[in-house]
Amino acid sequence: MLSLQVRVQAEQERRRRQSGGISSAYQLFQQKYFYDLAGFARDCITWDKGEELSEYQVEGMKRLVKYRRFSMRGPHGLGKTAFAAIVVLWFVLTRDGKDWKVPTLASAWRQLSKFLWPEIHKWSRRLKWDVIGRSQFGRMELFTLSIRLKTGEAFAIASDNAALIEGAHGDHILYLFDESKTIPNDTWDAAEGAMSTGNCFWLAVSTPGDPSGRFYEIQGKKSGYEDWNVFKVTLEMAIRAGRINAEWAKARERQWGRESSVFITRVLGDFAANDEDSVIPLSWIERSNERWLARKEKEQSKDVWGEVTGLGVDIGRGGDPSVIGIRCGNAIKEFRKINVRDVMQIAGLVAGLLIAHVRAKASIDVIGIGAGVYDRCRENKEILNRLDRVISFNASEKNDLRDSSGELGFINMRSAAWWCVRELLQTDEIDLPPDDELTGELTAPKWKVQSAGKIQVESKDDIKKRIGRSTNYADTVIQVFAPKPIVKLAGAWGRTKK
Repeated sequence: MLSLQVRVQAEQERRRRQSGGISSAYQLFQQKYFYDLAGFARDCITWDKGEELSEYQVEGMKRLVKYRRFSMRGPHGLGKTAFAAIVVLWFVLTRDGKDWKVPTLASAWRQLSKFLWPEIHKWSRRLKWDVIGRSQFGRMELFTLSIRLKTGEAFAIASDNAALIEGAHGDHILYLFDESKTIPNDTWDAAEGAMSTGNCFWLAVSTPGDPSGRFYEIQGKKSGYEDWNVFKVTLEMAIRAGRINAEWAKARERQWGRESSVFITRVLGDFAANDEDSVIPLSWIERSNERWLARKEKEQSKDVWGEVTGLGVDIGRGGDPSVIGIRCGNAIKEFRKINVRDVMQIAGLVAGLLIAHVRAKASIDVIGIGAGVYDRCRENKEILNRLDRVISFNASEKNDLRDSSGELGFINMRSAAWWCVRELLQTDEIDLPPDDELTGELTAPKWKVQSAGKIQVESKDDIKKRIGRSTNYADTVIQVFAPKPIVKLAGAWGRTKK
């Protein structure tokens, strides 16, 4: 026997079809919530016990309806994606029967496919269809990356194709720009034309990044963007709402340092300047992370990594762990953390990797106890007796390398290696995993130019004094991608082509 809920839905669907597609109950729902987004979220969604909209989410919903152009920024974890998903469902259901469209964009396709649209699916399962007055979405309505109803569609679209944005016409349009800090300016410009109709809305949400780009200009109320309503969710708001744990925020402050760009953007929700004295900007690392994640998603269907070509071996000192960065072509596939202190054991682990991966070379930090690991690996007869597979990395070693402009030299090999990785990241030539420790370490070092025209990157010991820990993970990266002054290859650094 059919349950009461199923019978009610079947009757609602029958009446909807008889009335030309929109039931009277559905029409009443649309009239009531057409301009009441917060009411829709409150009344038409099943909330778990103890779960509710935060004050800033309610405020954001009211502002979007009132001002039509609404831009919100804040720290990771405040609930931006849930907020955006509910907005999409509200617009889709209240505009059904009219000529409508909802293009959803993000700075990376992965944000749409792995976060926004799965979140839309999640909240669609919580909708109170009896209150809405129509049957739940069917298999021919809700798809992986779209919702297709009779008179309109919500869909994912690549943010780097402005021509597709210009083609999104409709009497009622909602543009959703998710994680919009690096969406290209011409894409913003392409969406602008639709806003002239008066029935359109534009929601742009993101964690902050560098102080540049359209999202930054909107958030800063720069000239020409006065018609945008902007809102910043503070860390304190997110903690009060129970979205962010205060202890997590304190731990990240200890890990990254309060003045670091990673802490400023991800925890405080502010824009962080790419200081001129910082070696590597956060935005370059985040681009690299996106490329790494794209590889990771495809690894089940094909070999996206290739063979292991290098090992960056940083030997821990003073209680720090040792770390091995495993390089495959132009990517760091993974890190191996070693907590043992015995030099012979560490040497054995490195030798084992070299034996297993016959084309790999190991670049070993030879300062301090690392020299013992280096020497023992060179003595290992199983490594094909090829001594060039074990390379010493001496941070203080002098060199005659120049940067890519040919104008500046380097005070030591450490500075040259850091600068090499900087330029590889700047030109999107290497892919790094999205590891919090790695990101914090890569953004930590400062640099300056000496009077002799040589670049000096801050020493490992000075960084440790400033941020409270060593740059072990980052050092494996700079070692495995370090330029070798004895090798004469094309280009200033002898880079490996993709």
